Amino acid sequence: MTEKEVELDIIMPVYNEGENILDALEGLRHGVKTSFRVFVCYDFDEDNTLKALEKADCDFDIVLVKNRSTGPHEAVMTGFERSSAGAVITYPADEAYNAEIIDRMYAKFKEGNDVVVASRLTKGGEMSGGPRFKSFLVRSGSFFLHHFAALPATDATYGWRMFSRRIINTVEIESTAGFTYAIELLVKCHRLKWNIDEVPARWLMREKGESRFNLRKWFPLYAKWFFYALATTYLRRGPDTVKLKPGAKI
Repeated sequence: MTEKEVELDIIMPVYNEGENILDALEGLRHGVKTSFRVFVCYDFDEDNTLKALEKADCDFDIVLVKNRSTGPHEAVMTGFERSSAGAVITYPADEAYNAEIIDRMYAKFKEGNDVVVASRLTKGGEMSGGPRFKSFLVRSGSFFLHHFAALPATDATYGWRMFSRRIINTVEIESTAGFTYAIELLVKCHRLKWNIDEVPARWLMREKGESRFNLRKWFPLYAKWFFYALATTYLRRGPDTVKLKPGAKI
């Protein structure tokens, strides 16, 4: 498949996901009809994901990408830089069970949405397991943004979602750590008055491997974008206040 024929680029950050990666790829192979390729973004050559990939039997392209620096944020940013398809989705290597919703997310993108959220909190979604405090923050934060900041998404904090090439090429990403880029692009899309939609998704506590989600470290970074969303609604901050990439126009 040529680069022009690929409709969707899947960015998959990994960190020793040797136990999960083959299941994730198998889920994509069986669950996704949209033409796609996968960018596996890794930090170091000893990552056990790379060894596991030697056993992969896939009918789609897998592109190995060594990150420009370490950490999940740099993995996604490096993947964005390498991608070129009209739509890009970030996808966790430990969530093979969600592959079946990617086609529905792509359909929402084709309808004209620049961000498509995978929502654990909408009707048909599920959030099961994990620390109670994390669940409380996720649910209360998302409820607050949806109902009080008028954000048209019920799940603001889930790290994987689909983005249009337009928003990736236009909006400057100011976040520097964790998965905060995801909420940043969401609230900036809202301020630009570009379209946002969502589909139900599941989140189950991972059974294998170690999560890199660090709530204590990243919560203050999320808070910045909560206030940004509030400023859009209550201070009437408009599209002209969104920081764009050099040379980009709206």
